[in-house]
Amino acid sequence: MITKLLIANRGEIACRIIRTAREMGVATVAVYSDADAKALHVRQADKAVHIGPSPAAESYLVGEKIIAAAKETGAEAIHPGYGFLSENADFARAVIAAGLIWVGPKPESIEAMGLKDAAKERMIAAGVPVTPGYLGEDQSVERLKKEADAIGYPVLIKAVAGGGGKGMRKVDAPENFAADLESCRREAKASFSNDEVLLEKWITSPRHIEVQVFGDSHGNVVHLFERDCSLQRRHQKVIEEAPAPGMDEATRAEICAAAVRAAKAVDYEGAGTIEFIADASEGLRADRIFFMEMNTRLQVEHPVTEEITGVDLVEWQLRVASGEPIPLKQEELSINGHAIEARLYAEDPAKGFLPSPGTISNLEFARGPRIETGVEEGDRVSPNYDPMIAKIIFHATSRDDAIEGLLASLNYSYCAPLNTNQGFLFECLDLAEFRGGQLDTGLIERKSDVLLSPDSPSQSAVNAAANRYRGDFLDWSNSLSPSGVLRTGMFGFRLNRSAQEQVTLHSNGDAVVGHTVPSGIDVAVCTTMTAEMLIFATERGQTYTLSARGPDGTGATSAADGAILAPMPGKVIAVDVSDGQAVKAGDRLMVLEAMKMEHALTAPFDGTVTELAASEGGQVQVEAVLCVVEPTE
Repeated sequence: MITKLLIANRGEIACRIIRTAREMGVATVAVYSDADAKALHVRQADKAVHIGPSPAAESYLVGEKIIAAAKETGAEAIHPGYGFLSENADFARAVIAAGLIWVGPKPESIEAMGLKDAAKERMIAAGVPVTPGYLGEDQSVERLKKEADAIGYPVLIKAVAGGGGKGMRKVDAPENFAADLESCRREAKASFSNDEVLLEKWITSPRHIEVQVFGDSHGNVVHLFERDCSLQRRHQKVIEEAPAPGMDEATRAEICAAAVRAAKAVDYEGAGTIEFIADASEGLRADRIFFMEMNTRLQVEHPVTEEITGVDLVEWQLRVASGEPIPLKQEELSINGHAIEARLYAEDPAKGFLPSPGTISNLEFARGPRIETGVEEGDRVSPNYDPMIAKIIFHATSRDDAIEGLLASLNYSYCAPLNTNQGFLFECLDLAEFRGGQLDTGLIERKSDVLLSPDSPSQSAVNAAANRYRGDFLDWSNSLSPSGVLRTGMFGFRLNRSAQEQVTLHSNGDAVVGHTVPSGIDVAVCTTMTAEMLIFATERGQTYTLSARGPDGTGATSAADGAILAPMPGKVIAVDVSDGQAVKAGDRLMVLEAMKMEHALTAPFDGTVTELAASEGGQVQVEAVLCVVEPTE
């Protein structure tokens, strides 16, 4: 068995591998770039080696540096994770040539599945169903146009070396073919240094079905059933689940058997995924499910397979790479319940899903789901890499329960101040079509107008924040965590009061009035007692940040008539004004110390101080009137 493992990756997948390695007693070595010097995977590994500047091309994609780090630290094996060099056959060969164990398939297997045209030919020979199309050597515009006309429109142009949705074009009519071909080739050349393409019949109601396979060096290959990854945005997976909704046992048996044949055709070892496209216009049928490609690595969405089978795929990878046979036989594997995964990203759906890098000041996940993440509160999402924050996975006995559990998990989690796709994920899961299993790869695009969250919180969310503000600031001492964050109430906040009160908060710089209503409110809220006194209210997965202090620094409870109220219980440590003194808007009036932090209270407008009730050293209760500023006429 491997005793020391170098992980040639970063972030969430590196942390995931470290966890299993630690459970198996395997020491771990992390590698990191400048941007990741303080990253979570670096902190969790037994040892870490710096491999270069922040750009991946100068660090994580430089195989020589990674192999040197393994040699330097005495690591016996290298696990590539996913992305970066995970499907680079030359790197795999270099690892093996250096006398190290490559935790992955043979380089020859990677190459066999690396080019889509060659892979498709192998699959045809192995009896694996493939999409009707053209994958010939003649790449002239004239020949490709002739083949497209014969296949029938719409037709899909696909780069033979493509992946990740790049180098793909749907052509709806023959007059568009030449221009779309040129565009596709240009993108393929830039992305993969290869502009060759193949043609496939466009599937009108496509579903993305993939099968997890696993092989060993003893000739064994098994499948671990299928996943459905049909909920996509621009060919990028958003929600993944296992098993596929609507998949009957007969169809499952046929498609999983085809996946095993595909893996055996390339003498596969380790974890891999056979991806299929299904024409779901008449439901899932074996004669309408076609091979697309093979991913010769661990997939991002592997946790849903682990949840329904009870298997640790990373453990299997390490055991098989060490020469052991697959731990279980096919007949020992079965499906238990249903699992769904949502990918949480630092991105702004309202701005075309642009990445939203930055420091995560406040982060908390609901209790219950499986969380795979590479960041903690205080960490930074770097602009140099994929902006994933976490994968949130919920497993339940039924698909309906898994959906409800994941919705609740999204609603009772928050990440601030970064923009995230959390609300978008919630709305996707709550679509009637998704709930009913009527999904395809175009569903998000068709429903895009209802998937974006409002810019501002609803009155219910503001009311919930007002309730939480009043509750925390009346009795904060019992629930304050060492980090200064009030963590209670993340599973819904319900506060019954005999009388309604008003609290003024601030959202996006605008004052909003919340009512401490006596009825229960189903909005998850949490506060952080920083100088800003922030309240996070999460509604339908979307987290809104409300502040108990206005943009001018005044406390939330400063009344419109100029009454300056104590925002929390505390001690007055400085009084900067006297009764009758003229002040300007923003002038400091006094300083309140609470929870070992200082909070300056300032004038809301130009005026004169009257009714000065506070004195230095005095103790005050929440919302006690400290002074009044009468506005200048």
